[in-house]
Amino acid sequence: MASRASFKDYYKMLGVKRTADEQELKQAYRRLARKYHPDVNPGDKAAEERFKEVQEAYDVLRDKDKRRKYDQFGAAWRQGGATWQQAWDQARRAGPQPGGVPGWDTAGDFDFGDLLGNLFGERFRGGRGAGRPRAGEEIEQSVEISLEEAFRGGSRMFQIQVPNESGGRSTERIEVRIPPGVPDGQRLRVAGKGHPGVGGGPRGDLHLKVQVRPHPRFERDGDDLTTDVPVPVWQAALGGEIEIRTLTGSGSFRIQPETQNGQRVRLSGQGMPRFRQQGRGNLYIRLMVEMPSRLTAREKELFAELRRLRQGEARSATAV
Repeated sequence: MASRASFKDYYKMLGVKRTADEQELKQAYRRLARKYHPDVNPGDKAAEERFKEVQEAYDVLRDKDKRRKYDQFGAAWRQGGATWQQAWDQARRAGPQPGGVPGWDTAGDFDFGDLLGNLFGERFRGGRGAGRPRAGEEIEQSVEISLEEAFRGGSRMFQIQVPNESGGRSTERIEVRIPPGVPDGQRLRVAGKGHPGVGGGPRGDLHLKVQVRPHPRFERDGDDLTTDVPVPVWQAALGGEIEIRTLTGSGSFRIQPETQNGQRVRLSGQGMPRFRQQGRGNLYIRLMVEMPSRLTAREKELFAELRRLRQGEARSATAV
């Protein structure tokens, strides 16, 4: 069992309550990821470690199965919470029961094979149907990739816990092809990496559930991406070239004069690749007008002059 010293409070790491829903988790993650991202804190090892902790916490809490185990077992959630001794004690406390209750035969004697079968699968049971070759059970595991990996696709090596013939688990390195544009929650099949077969049957398949990490700069909605781009107030008023960053690099974009705060501009075909289809989604630029700070005396004079001009125009319009 994991010690209390090794326990990590993922809720505290993200600064959310234990009742936080998916949207609250995502908002907390995006806020902290932006704050501690290595791009924002180059060379800051403490910020890099904090960024990794935030990622780890979000990876667990966003996965319903992992979160359920974490909430139930705490520090021992990765081991499923129960030790062999706990499983034995649980069955003993249940006592002999009629009606073929798993773990006890009809005479009231404890059948450890039945208990193992119920906990870990049919391969631990003795005798029943052992002569018929059957394919092993399929299993599912979650793997995490970045938005950049989901964008470009390609091959990726994962370290996966897979069942072995002795009934335990071993770590294998498995190369998996990630299709460009793979959506969050997509399952990828890896043949022959599931539970061992019974009676000489083939192994089952492994299904990898892809989880795409939220990005600190881009929001994904299907094949479309949205990113916030800061614009100085004078540039928003007069128009001009602004610098934008995409998943493939950076470039310039011309905005129109009198651009309003929060205005969205669509760049067609600059979003995510369409999963197993041709083409790409759109990239939406959300223009966030930035007000200057620490104004000089001359800058204050200019803004005051602008105010007088605008107020004069407003009075003239009212008089008409």
